[in-house]
Amino acid sequence: MSRARLSRRSLALTAAAVTLGATFYGVGAATADNSVPRSDKQIPNLTDVVNEIKAYYGDTVDASGEHFASADSSYAHQLAGIEAKATSDLAHALRSGGHGRHDAHGKKPAIVLDVDDTSVLTYNYELEVGFNYTPASNQAYLDSKNMPAVFGMDTLANWAADQGVTVFWITGRPEAQRADTVRNLSAVGYKSAPDTAHLYLKNSTNPPAYLSCGSTCTTIQYKSGTRAHIESLGYDIIGNFGDQYSDLSGGYADKSFKLPNPMYFLP
Repeated sequence: MSRARLSRRSLALTAAAVTLGATFYGVGAATADNSVPRSDKQIPNLTDVVNEIKAYYGDTVDASGEHFASADSSYAHQLAGIEAKATSDLAHALRSGGHGRHDAHGKKPAIVLDVDDTSVLTYNYELEVGFNYTPASNQAYLDSKNMPAVFGMDTLANWAADQGVTVFWITGRPEAQRADTVRNLSAVGYKSAPDTAHLYLKNSTNPPAYLSCGSTCTTIQYKSGTRAHIESLGYDIIGNFGDQYSDLSGGYADKSFKLPNPMYFLP
């Protein structure tokens, strides 16, 4: 997920995207109705949408005013269903595809995870900034706080690693946030090392040679191009996880898993 170029997000657009884009296990594309409303009745009330988001995440507030999602929330229950399906599919791929440390064709099994709202949850940050992401506010948040793991994703990633699957992360966060990202992932329970070889961040100043689009890549080009690079290193990506359809489109993964995120929509 990348938000570096999007300083404002519309909750109305989010509501449309949630309505039109159901959770899916294979790659698909979300569409949002961008036509001009003819009446205010066609526009979701922002206060109502925020309250619905809070209810979905099971909003809880601690003594210091920090907001957390609840493990008993609809969000957590929906995640659990997706993760159970993913674990079953990955286990089947490892059994039937000849995967161990290597498959029958010499390919090493791997999974790819996005970071924000796939590996760690941005919910508290989003509420702090009123769903109005800016690079400055995001950096200030990461400088002082860790985001919690998305329910169950640390367990899934650690289980995969125990089966001999290599864990990679591809995020639209800028290269400047590498240290913050490594610290956060390690602090909240991801056992696989998010080192330079396994954590890919967007480097617009010095883009890697394997991305032909260079510094002008769209999210889909950047993420699918990076997955293609990972596979060129001898890996078979048996599972790709993301909270945005743009995390998953473009190929170079045997199976993709869309995690829920009603807070924003990124093309």
